[in-house]
Amino acid sequence: MASSEKRKVTAEDIENLIEIFKQSSWDEMHLEADGLEIFLSNDPTATTPRTPAAAVPSAAMTNSAVANVVVPAAASVAASSTTLSHAAGGAGAPIPDGQVAIRAPNLGTFYRAPKPGAPTYIEVGQQIEVTTEVCLIEVMKLFTPVQSGLRGIVREIRARDGQMVEFDAVLIIIEPN
Repeated sequence: MASSEKRKVTAEDIENLIEIFKQSSWDEMHLEADGLEIFLSNDPTATTPRTPAAAVPSAAMTNSAVANVVVPAAASVAASSTTLSHAAGGAGAPIPDGQVAIRAPNLGTFYRAPKPGAPTYIEVGQQIEVTTEVCLIEVMKLFTPVQSGLRGIVREIRARDGQMVEFDAVLIIIEPN
C-alpha cells in the first residue's frame, strides 16, 4: 500500500482492539482514528473524556462516530464502526409498574430471529414461558440465545433487529403472570 493511501478502520480492527484491551491490565483506553473515537473502560460509570456523563452519542453524528463501551470483566465484547447507544432503543424509558425487563447478557448485536428470513422468536402480545427463547445476541460470530427467564406476556420489544446493544440494555418488556 502506498504511504499516501489511507486505510479505513474496520470492525475487525475494533474487535482486535477490544480483545487487546480485555487481555491488558489497563483501566481505560481512548483512541481516535479516521473520524472514529473509541473509549473503552472497565468502569461502568466512565464517560468519554470529552463527553459529560449524561450525554449519549447520537446516531445523527455525521463526521465522526463515538463508541463508549464498558467492558464487563467476565463478558465477551465486540464493537463495530457504527455508533453505539448507551442502551437499546427506548431503553432509557422507565419500565412500567408490574412489568419486568429482559436485559442484554452482554454487548453485541440483537437479533429477533434465528436467521435472516426466519420467523421472529416472539411478538408483542405473545404468551411466553420461562424457557422461551426471545432473541439472539451476536458477539464476534458467537450467537447467544436469550431465554425469557419468566412466564408472562410480551408487552414491548425495545431493541431493533440488527441493533448494537450494550451489556444490561433493556431489550424486551414482559408482564409476568
